Amino acid sequence: MARDVSFSVRGNNGEDLRVGAWRFEGRGEGPEVHLQAGVHADEIAGMLVLHLLMPRLQQAESEGRLKGHVTVLPQANPLGLGQFRQGRILGRFHEATGQNFNRSFDQSQALVRPATNVQHWQKSLVELAATADMVLDLHTDDEALPYVYIHRAFWPRGQALAAALKMDLAIIWDDGGDGSFEETLIAPWLRDGDSAQRFAATLELRGQGDVSDHLAGQDADGLYAWLCTVGVIDEASALADWPVQAVEMGHMETILAPRPGVLVFEAELGDFVEAGQRFARIIGRPGDASSEVILYAAQAGRMVTRYRDRLIAQGSVVAKFTGSRVSHNWTGGLLDPN
Repeated sequence: MARDVSFSVRGNNGEDLRVGAWRFEGRGEGPEVHLQAGVHADEIAGMLVLHLLMPRLQQAESEGRLKGHVTVLPQANPLGLGQFRQGRILGRFHEATGQNFNRSFDQSQALVRPATNVQHWQKSLVELAATADMVLDLHTDDEALPYVYIHRAFWPRGQALAAALKMDLAIIWDDGGDGSFEETLIAPWLRDGDSAQRFAATLELRGQGDVSDHLAGQDADGLYAWLCTVGVIDEASALADWPVQAVEMGHMETILAPRPGVLVFEAELGDFVEAGQRFARIIGRPGDASSEVILYAAQAGRMVTRYRDRLIAQGSVVAKFTGSRVSHNWTGGLLDPN
C-alpha cells in the first residue's frame, strides 16, 4: 500500500491544515518522481487527474511493476482551498498577504524558520520534492489549450511528455526570476550541471472549467504512459507521433485590457489570426457606442488562452497568442507576472 507522507501547515486562523501526500514505493531501480496539483488552489483539473492516476500506481506497486518511487500530492494547497468567498474560490493569491502562491518559493527554501504560514507551506513542498529526479506540477489557465511550460534544459526531451498528453504546444523558458515552485526545484540542478539526469515541467491542463472524467481520464492515461516510457513503471508503452509546436516564451503575445467593460471574443481558442486582425472588443459603457474598443492581434499566431469571465478589469490579460518573433511587450521573466 502507498505510504502516507502527509504533513500539516498552519492555517490563517492558527488551525492545522493537512496536505495529503502519498508515496508509492518502487523497486528502487527507476527514477524518483514527484507529482502535484493545485498549488494555485483554484486550478482543479489536475486534482482529478491525479485522483484517477493513483489507483493505477497502487496496482503497479502491488504487482511489483513500479520501478521508481512516486510521490503524489493531488491537492497541494489547503491555504487557498479555505478561501471561498460568496460561492467562489479565490485560490491564486493568499488572501491575508496578497502573495501569489506560486511565487517566492526560493526565499522560503532558504529560511530556517519561515516567517509566515505561506512560507512554511512552501518550504514543506520544496523539501518533499527535493529528492525527486522528475517533477511535474499540474496547473490550469483561465480558458486555454493544453500546453506544457518547460525550461530549455529539458527540451526536446519534454516532447514525449507533450505527446503523451496530446499537447501540441510547448512554451520554452530560460529565466523566470520570481521563484516559482518549478524554478526553485531546478535551480540547483542547473547550477550543478545535473539537468541531463533530471526532468521538470509545468502542465497547463486547459482551462479552469475543463474538469470532467473524460478529460481527466485522458490525461491520467497520458501520464501513466509517459511514466512507463521513462522507466518508472515496468510496462511496455509506445507513444504515438504527435506534432508539438515549441514557442519561445518571449515570442508569446499577451494582450491586456486597455479599459474595463464587457468582453466579447470574435475568435475561438486555437484559431489562427493574422497580424492586425481583430479578435475581440470591449464595451466600456453598454449603450454608448463610443466606448467600444477593438482589440487586434499584434502578430500572426494561434490564440492559446482567453480570459474566463466576460466582464474584465483594465490591465487584466485578455488573451495570449503564439508568435514567431519577440513580442514588443516582452521584458523577460514569467509568462504570467502576477
